[in-house]
Amino acid sequence: MQPNRPNPPDWGQLYEVAAGQGGYVTTRQAQEAGYSLPLLTHHVKQGRLQRARRGVYRLTHYPAGEHEDLIVLWLWSEQAGVFSHETALSLHHLSDALAAVYHLTLPATWSRRRLRTPSGVRLYFADVKGADRTWAGGVPVTSPLRTLVDCATAAVLPEFIHAAYRQIQQRGLASPRELRDRLSPLLEGRHLASSPRQKRKTSRKLFRNQASQARSP
Repeated sequence: MQPNRPNPPDWGQLYEVAAGQGGYVTTRQAQEAGYSLPLLTHHVKQGRLQRARRGVYRLTHYPAGEHEDLIVLWLWSEQAGVFSHETALSLHHLSDALAAVYHLTLPATWSRRRLRTPSGVRLYFADVKGADRTWAGGVPVTSPLRTLVDCATAAVLPEFIHAAYRQIQQRGLASPRELRDRLSPLLEGRHLASSPRQKRKTSRKLFRNQASQARSP
């Protein structure tokens, strides 16, 4: 029986993978294209590759693009993360919020891992599936509606939430019913009332107030 031999290095395959990721590849992806760790180190010394962070490399001469920092973080998360909260607000152009850190949501099961969080990153743990996720700037991101819900849950500044609500409404990114169904439970949870009937009344009033502020010029 012939022993299993590693694939010969295939620069075309490596380039094709990198082209779909802003010029970046992971160690695992490079190995699948036939590049062992010693060979990757050799190409780094030769200047064909650059180390972006542990386990992530950049093709040196690949054209620079937008959101490269986000791509590197997404690859660090083994392509399991989804950008969320204020980072998602920015990617969707829902507000002019400029967060001091990147916000990345990882699968709920990752909360049990011992992770070394990259500098300048805030991690959340939740499963983001189906219509709650989309793509922007070459990376996965929470949908506009999910972003609004996450920001409301995380007590992001009200002016950012109102701006996002207004943008979602004006651009038709979610229906009025979707906005009501997803936001009303959050409003109920934040404001206690003496009875379920009073809770519903308070929630409806708060929702109308938020919608009115969002529609104002």
